Amino acid sequence: MAPVTVFDEYRNLLFSVAYRLLGSAADAEDAVQDTWLRWSAADRSQVADPKAYLVRIVSNLAMDRLRSARHETYVGPWLPEPVLTTGEAPDVAPALLLVLENLTPLERAVFVLKEAFAFTYQEIADAVDRSPEAVRQAAHRAREHVRENRPRFPADRDRQRAVTERFFAAAAGGDINTLMELLAPDVALWTDGGGKVRQAMRPVTGAARVAAWLAGVGGRPYEGVRIDQMSAVLAELNGSPGLVISGAGRVLGTITLDLDAQGRVTAILNTANPDKLASVQAGVVRQL
Repeated sequence: MAPVTVFDEYRNLLFSVAYRLLGSAADAEDAVQDTWLRWSAADRSQVADPKAYLVRIVSNLAMDRLRSARHETYVGPWLPEPVLTTGEAPDVAPALLLVLENLTPLERAVFVLKEAFAFTYQEIADAVDRSPEAVRQAAHRAREHVRENRPRFPADRDRQRAVTERFFAAAAGGDINTLMELLAPDVALWTDGGGKVRQAMRPVTGAARVAAWLAGVGGRPYEGVRIDQMSAVLAELNGSPGLVISGAGRVLGTITLDLDAQGRVTAILNTANPDKLASVQAGVVRQL
């Protein structure tokens, strides 16, 4: 097969791996492009397993990016870049990707390759240049961290959709009573404006504070757009129902919710940084 044909066969896989590692569609695209450059320059006659070879390249490129401390100068809370998706993909939920941010690059790579793509420990060891035993230990640490920090039960899609619709109606209408019914006592609201649009500069926690913040925001214009000039469309975001909020001819933000076993909202993730909304604005749909 021609090199471009082989690479294109695995392009979506490479993007999916890189996105889960980096939480950024733009960075994932860059990693895939750099992988192509290395692949096109390689002696492919010596490559017995192109898939393993390419996953190894993209994983190491992504880990290098993670080690570059890319969030140190970020203004306000950092959230993963939202992507429009087709099909279920619970392992790319923004709340989970946010938890993975606290793993080491190695732990994150091992967790993603094992849990999302079912690679064997030996395959992962080959990809990240570690021994199988080191990979097993990293996988154990990663799973324990995720279990401790996100002990959630995936909500069924109908419930996720219904809660998301009720949540937006209550927030837009300033209905604090309904918001208090929907929110878990320890709910956290994360707003990512990247210092480019008005957003909370640190997470807002607790049902009463979150409900009051949401009701207050819903009562005033945002970036020059009044609430009655906005529209909210239910869309597939990161593998589950979420909201795309638009106004004045542009996407203003996205909202995704994390639910507990009782269907209460435990996390609200609002991405409004314009740089992170480009793919949603363009309507790019991905299968992750």
